[in-house]
Amino acid sequence: MGEGMGMEMLPEDSVSTILSYTSPSDACRSSMVSSTFRSAAESDGVWERFLPDDYEDVVSRLVTPLTFTKKKELFLLLCNPVLIDAGMKSFKLEKPSGKKSYMLSARELSITWSDEPLYWSWRSIPESRFSEVAELRITNWLEIHGRIKTQTLSPNTTYGAYLVLKIYDRAYGLDSIPSEISVSVGDKICNGTAYLRHGDRKKQQMESLFYMNRIEMLRERVGEGDGREVPRERDDGWMEIELGEFFSGEDSEEVKMSLMEVKGYQLKGGLVIEGIEVRPKDQ
Repeated sequence: MGEGMGMEMLPEDSVSTILSYTSPSDACRSSMVSSTFRSAAESDGVWERFLPDDYEDVVSRLVTPLTFTKKKELFLLLCNPVLIDAGMKSFKLEKPSGKKSYMLSARELSITWSDEPLYWSWRSIPESRFSEVAELRITNWLEIHGRIKTQTLSPNTTYGAYLVLKIYDRAYGLDSIPSEISVSVGDKICNGTAYLRHGDRKKQQMESLFYMNRIEMLRERVGEGDGREVPRERDDGWMEIELGEFFSGEDSEEVKMSLMEVKGYQLKGGLVIEGIEVRPKDQ
């Protein structure tokens, strides 16, 4: 009790300074302790520390300006995805930690033959945050690359890179052979493989029945790397495949992310690419 009374007697500025060295979650919880803590936890000085160092630059790049009067309001607004850079990327703060997440739209990625209407189409769909997504019509060569600088991310943080996609029920040829996935920073490389499964078990069984020998032959061409991924459901209705993880340190380095299926040469289609999301991994 004596310790609590001592904290109560601290000036509000001192409480604010202490809270600024905690986390957004801790600051919100502390506001329930007393009126002094509540006032301190609402102060701009606290939430300025929780906002990233480059938040003013991020705000200047917003497609739609945000209305706020307090730094806490800005922080909470940025905890929802916002479009930046003419709508080519989205930005978000992780609410518990204040760490930064980005999603690169399909237009920000390098997708082989994506400028050829025979193979890929660019269209607008209501469930995407971006104005356009890339829809695979038909190809025998699937190659997707993305890049981001670690200096734009939160330092000293382990990140995951995730390809955000949809697979139509009418999709074909996507999981006959695993795709090769990779994330690299400098000389550190995280490799693996992933199956672009469309979820139709009956269709998978039929394809396996008719093409078993060819499928087995193709799969022998691809090493497993660090493991095999399959698409997972996201809260926003899309699916994602983890391409790999990396550590964002203090230095400025380029992160290279990719998914490729270029060894099977079988025709494939029915895939929609929204982008690549780079977000902190749960520790």
